[in-house]
Amino acid sequence: MGITYEDFLDLDYEPTSEDLVCTFRIDPATGMSTEAAASRVASESSNGTWAALQTGADFTDMGATTFAIDGDSIQVAYPTGLFEPGNMPQVLSCIAGNIMGMKAVDSIRLMDCEWPESVVSSYPGPLYGSSVREEVFGVSDRPITATVPKPKVGLSTAAHAQVGYDAWVGGVDLLKDDENLTDQAFNPFADRLTESLSLRDDAEDETGEKKSYLINVTADTQTMLDRVDEVAAQGGEYVMVDIITAGWAGLQTVRERTEKHGLAIHAHRAMHAAFDRLPTHGVSMRVLAQISRLCGVDQLHTGTAGLGKLANEDTVGINDWLRRDLYGANDVLPVASGGLHPGLLPDLLDATGTNVCIQLGGGIHGHPDGTKAGAVALRSAIDAYVEGTSITEAADETPELAVALDKWGTETPR
Repeated sequence: MGITYEDFLDLDYEPTSEDLVCTFRIDPATGMSTEAAASRVASESSNGTWAALQTGADFTDMGATTFAIDGDSIQVAYPTGLFEPGNMPQVLSCIAGNIMGMKAVDSIRLMDCEWPESVVSSYPGPLYGSSVREEVFGVSDRPITATVPKPKVGLSTAAHAQVGYDAWVGGVDLLKDDENLTDQAFNPFADRLTESLSLRDDAEDETGEKKSYLINVTADTQTMLDRVDEVAAQGGEYVMVDIITAGWAGLQTVRERTEKHGLAIHAHRAMHAAFDRLPTHGVSMRVLAQISRLCGVDQLHTGTAGLGKLANEDTVGINDWLRRDLYGANDVLPVASGGLHPGLLPDLLDATGTNVCIQLGGGIHGHPDGTKAGAVALRSAIDAYVEGTSITEAADETPELAVALDKWGTETPR
């Protein structure tokens, strides 16, 4: 028998419950019909090539099938047997690999995936997900909060830890490294871990609340594992990983190690826009979020529903997917960050709900009265929302919040 491009297009095909179904948006090359381009997407991402092939008896057909075309949107069904269980890099080499550079399309974007149980069950999923709010902090009725010291790099270890202390005692739950702070000479990893956790303990004693630290372990894989071990040894509850730059294989290996220690993973998405910024090409943030959940992150930055400083896709839709039932896998706690300040909290929480993590950087440290006052303002705005009190009423009771509203109002920064 022979294999040609036409074998990968069947508009009468009905996907089975065992198929991985991917939705793509394509722009066929000049002179190429949508049907011809769609068949080539299915072919190149599974077991086809440009030339007609002859197969013999020793062959298992792992070909994908384009089964639906609607304008520039196509759907492709992949048989589960095409994928190695638990190997996300291999899966992506199929559904987001060579097809991204095919001449048959001027652009192609992987928009969405429908993951079958047989694929999902081969991945660990999150250890905690949104239950981290209760498991670590003992809260369930409000968002947890985080802050990144600013400037995000350049502070000494002592200055970095002090910013964390000031934020913690002001009411913030989590100190977080930013994406490009790892183990530099001005703020070494080992020193930062020790000093920050020491001041965390002091802040817990002073406030009577649980506090924690999202320390960035991103590096080569072995170094990440060593850092995970050290965080656990010193009593940390979290590690942070730049999941796109570290890579899915690195994340999967870290997830296996954090299981051993009972640590949660906070996922920073630095570099995601290289895949999802252009609306017609690449991989959507929705799909990146899906992959992150399968690989086992507990918290993931998903945007600010249009209120912050960064361009975002459908934050609310992505958050809904991260919370939906997925064959019993734990959910993921969405993180809203980037250009936020206390005055934006009511609109943000209206959009996202309270089962989230809210991260402010400049919106805390840029407070005219300093970091602690900025943290008090944030916590006051959140507590008021949960209690059903308007932010202006809360400001009447909390001078720090009044100062923040006077400085930033309720407008989105640019």
